[in-house]
Amino acid sequence: MNAPRIAAPVTGAVGRFFTGVGLLLRGLGLYVRSPGLMLLGIVPALISGVLFVAAFATLAYFVDDLAALVTPFADDWSATWRNLVRVVAGLAFLGIGGLLAVVSFTAVTLVIGDPFYEKISERVEERLGGTPGAVDVAFWPSLRRSLADSVRLVGLSVLFGIPLFAVGFVPVVGQTVVPVIGAAVGGWLLAVELVGAPFYRRGMRLPERRSILKADRPTTLGFGVAVFVCFLIPLGAVLVMPAAVAGATLLARRSLGQPITAG
Repeated sequence: MNAPRIAAPVTGAVGRFFTGVGLLLRGLGLYVRSPGLMLLGIVPALISGVLFVAAFATLAYFVDDLAALVTPFADDWSATWRNLVRVVAGLAFLGIGGLLAVVSFTAVTLVIGDPFYEKISERVEERLGGTPGAVDVAFWPSLRRSLADSVRLVGLSVLFGIPLFAVGFVPVVGQTVVPVIGAAVGGWLLAVELVGAPFYRRGMRLPERRSILKADRPTTLGFGVAVFVCFLIPLGAVLVMPAAVAGATLLARRSLGQPITAG
């Protein structure tokens, strides 16, 4: 089906960005009001969290070796310059590793916890008047589509991560500009990933939801970047994941021009 075109609200980009941040906060509010349901959402996030913490810890342990591996040209430099370039390389590895970990964590957690997060999203929509244009989607086809879309989004994060990794070697820029760009890229990919459930319920696939979210990119980025930053905090990804699913449902409804307040 053709994705509807939703006009972006006539407000400033900064204001819309913080509107997106507010959607995550509202998701946290829904979390507080439905603790039993939301706690179920922590279980798959906890399983994924253990796996990804172990993977990132392994990266951190070997980061010095990896930095030396990609900087053989510095072997004959003075110790000061050699150590400096390898510290920069190590930071680049950790930064891009963090970007890939956050996006991949979300994709894996959504697949593992699909029934839980579907229920959370449905509950939010029920409180707001239901799902206009809902279609009946069987579990296994829905899971396959979700998995395929998740693989594509992780692939995109790798494509963006490669040039960011290269720029990470540039002094100052690599440690200031690259993290900001990484958060923006990661935030966008997270938002596109998290709104999957409400869009699937309306029979819309990845290209359609990307097109609709682009109509109000600042709001989408505000929500996604807020989630991205929370996921970087220790245990943040595990605790915030159910609230992020609830907030993403609000984002999807807002992007489609549907009410996001009960009434």
